[in-house]
Amino acid sequence: MLTRVFPFILWFKDYDFPKFRIDFLAGVTVALVLIPQSMAYAQLAGLPAYYGLYASFLPPMIAALFGSSRQLATGPVAVVSLMTAASLEPLATAGSEAFIAYAVLLALTVGVFQLLLGVFRLGLIVNFLSHPVVNGFTNAAAIIIASSQLSKMFGVYVDKAPHHYETIIRVIQAAVAYTHWPTLIIGVVAILLMYFLKRINPRIPNVLVAVVITTLFSMLIGFEHNERVVISDIQSQSIHETITDFNHAVREIATIGEERSDLIKELDELKTQSGHDSHTPSFDLLDMEYKITVANAKIAAQKRHCHLLRKRLREVLFSTVEKENKHILFYPQDSAHEGVETDGRIWRIKVGNRAIDESNILMIGGGAVVGVVPKGLPSLGMPKINFLLFFQLLPFAVIISLLGFMEAIAIAKAMAAKTGQRLDPNQELIGQGLANIIGALGKSYPVSGSFSRSAVNLQSGAVSGLSSVITSLVVIVALLFLTPLLYHLPQAVLASVIMMAVIGLVNVTGFIHAWRAQWYDGAISIITFIATLALAPHLEKGIYIGVSLSLAVFLYKSMRPTVSSLSKHEDEAHRDIATHDLMGCKYIDLVRFEGPLFFANASFLEDEINNRVLAKKDLKHIIIAANGINDMDASGEESLSLIIENLRSSGLGISFSGINETVMAVLKRTHLFEEIGKENIQPTMEKAILAVHYETHKDGDEEQCPLITTVSNAVKHMSKKGE
Repeated sequence: MLTRVFPFILWFKDYDFPKFRIDFLAGVTVALVLIPQSMAYAQLAGLPAYYGLYASFLPPMIAALFGSSRQLATGPVAVVSLMTAASLEPLATAGSEAFIAYAVLLALTVGVFQLLLGVFRLGLIVNFLSHPVVNGFTNAAAIIIASSQLSKMFGVYVDKAPHHYETIIRVIQAAVAYTHWPTLIIGVVAILLMYFLKRINPRIPNVLVAVVITTLFSMLIGFEHNERVVISDIQSQSIHETITDFNHAVREIATIGEERSDLIKELDELKTQSGHDSHTPSFDLLDMEYKITVANAKIAAQKRHCHLLRKRLREVLFSTVEKENKHILFYPQDSAHEGVETDGRIWRIKVGNRAIDESNILMIGGGAVVGVVPKGLPSLGMPKINFLLFFQLLPFAVIISLLGFMEAIAIAKAMAAKTGQRLDPNQELIGQGLANIIGALGKSYPVSGSFSRSAVNLQSGAVSGLSSVITSLVVIVALLFLTPLLYHLPQAVLASVIMMAVIGLVNVTGFIHAWRAQWYDGAISIITFIATLALAPHLEKGIYIGVSLSLAVFLYKSMRPTVSSLSKHEDEAHRDIATHDLMGCKYIDLVRFEGPLFFANASFLEDEINNRVLAKKDLKHIIIAANGINDMDASGEESLSLIIENLRSSGLGISFSGINETVMAVLKRTHLFEEIGKENIQPTMEKAILAVHYETHKDGDEEQCPLITTVSNAVKHMSKKGE
């Protein structure tokens, strides 16, 4: 009982200092990969980069202590980070305080759901996400993740569109207009460094080396180069007017938003007073709903106007002219005075979702860097729980929980197969759930098991989960003492880290494999892939479509299971006549039903039996090979009773072979066993055939019964021709 509650106790059985030294080195190695990766994934999730570190100091330790895998490395991962951003963007602006609070609450929601699944041993629920669905989704997610980093690679800024592909089109258009070439170069250099270092020696922490080199280079060349100016320093009246229009539109959105909030509150009060369940809404309710609709339309129009103004401001490139008093003036490049010496830089206005402070405008003359990372550990505390928001996040939390756990358990199983370690999926759910719950206390967003870092952990020879504890301690040291070193880390490098990491998620052979297994599995995988790409950033819709298709196929197959007539094959086994082109018996039909006999398919068996009776005029007896019937409900039993009654009333015999214990128990409890007759139930198909063969063939003209003697296809075709 103690080891079930505290599974980490088993680590220390036969543990010694040499094993600790291996775990220590493995933990440090994983931390060197985790620190830059986690910062990149945090930005993918729409959070400031340092929140990746917050998600890396408690979750790895807790997941290892209470999980069952000793090598699984938990922390921020690409797919879960993307799902976090997709889940929260409709609720708040990425990077805002509200967005961060929702991300922490989402981690808590994910953790509670995973913990409950583990405690109640419901890990099998993950099977609702079939392999074709997951393959289609992860391939689409890899493309979405990689393409979402293009704006950082090109050093351009665009507004997000309703669909991801529209956003990418905007990025490409912006890149054509004003790519920041130093940013693109430093991103490409980082990719090349990581690629070649991995080829030279996989043990080299290629991500860390690329981050260190590019950060030092960024610091030395002054990669970030910003200036704070007043609006009068920008020498363009049209830019002044655009900024004024933009600020007015932003304030209008805020004002109308407040009015809409008041209207929604009034609507809720009216519904409470008038009884909102009434089928005849009052005039006041309709009027209030109309006002809210108008407010939504006004906000949408202002947002569109803001987007166009932002786009106009971002596309203007500036040059600087230094006056005698060293005061810098900014001119649009197409209006700078000829012959005037500039600093050679290309400058742009930093425009976000907020109004531009005309006395403190940020001009960007270099590349984007991580910037200030708060020193020290985050304050620990329970996130503020809003139960309405909690239940609003629950559908997203369920998908993130299942996807994250599938990724974690797949990695853990692969490693357990190599190490011979026993793996408990439900205990792993408990570990992942606690990691997210306790992580939320330390400002973490949802986390899961990482394939790349788990591989590093395994390659480093990690013996126990103590290596993950060491990883957490190294992250703590980094948060306490090393954060100033991260200031000059280029955003393009973090983008390149993500792009390199998600290459491994692309698995084209998965589509081919699924199609070869069953064409409909391949189709489900492809449809899920296309739907996820087309509907992004609403990634959950791609999952819903894939799961719905999988369930629809399952239900169809359950309602229409395989019912086949059998005959003796050349290998002496009884096989499907249609599949193997065999000759059937004129007087006996050996029918095999594959699947449970229950309410959804009971009538289907009746129809199949009736079709055989109508098709075969000389038929005298039907044997139901029940080996494939693994369960039966009341509807199945009733249908079977009706089949027996109809056949016997038509003068035909019926018997059964290979009935298993579960079905036999149902037959005896319902007394259908007596109706069938003990003599009509045989343990094998061969005995069932022999039991009725003489009676069915004694007056017949069939010289060789295909159920007893193998009849070749040549004989079959000759008999068809009458030769």
